[in-house]
Amino acid sequence: MEENLISKKELLELTGISYGQLYRWKRKNLIPEEWFIKKSSFTGQETYFPKDKILDRINRIVEMKDDVSLDDLAERFQGSSISSKFYIEDILKGNIVTQHVLDMYKNSFSLKDELSGDDIVFLALYKYLLEQGNLNLDEINFTIKGLIENYSNIKDKDYELVFVRKMGVGIGILADSANIILGDGKILERVNLSSFSEKVITNLV
Repeated sequence: MEENLISKKELLELTGISYGQLYRWKRKNLIPEEWFIKKSSFTGQETYFPKDKILDRINRIVEMKDDVSLDDLAERFQGSSISSKFYIEDILKGNIVTQHVLDMYKNSFSLKDELSGDDIVFLALYKYLLEQGNLNLDEINFTIKGLIENYSNIKDKDYELVFVRKMGVGIGILADSANIILGDGKILERVNLSSFSEKVITNLV
């Protein structure tokens, strides 16, 4: 499935940032090089971006740049903070999950007092799926179990988690965002794991 793109001109007009800001953030590694996509146009070449990702990233930069240095932001966006260790009290204080959700999670999955960034992503996704209410508890547990088993292979890639129901049967899919091919089943959940994990960790640290 082809990714939805936005041109550089449209991006600057929509966000109100300047050309200089955009490329400064690129130099600071706040915006990945691979998001700058060159395409032929009537005027020669034009730069495009994956629309949802770039808009989300710029919004987060604008929201946080007055409180966090650009270098620190770059480290967070590149995932270096995810290797940090956290504790259950941190995620409760940070409102990542409630005690009730934590207890529910522990009924199905093992959890130590010291947590990795990956553990927190799993917990936050568990909470999100519960709140959305589109999947039953067994389907949520099945989805989280599959993610835990495969996350080490996909965590640094642009993958999506998609849950589809067809003829009453639920199917969880982990696939590259640019190459997802979905049939005619009803899409109940679709989460970009890279964006989701980034938001979870940057809100905690």
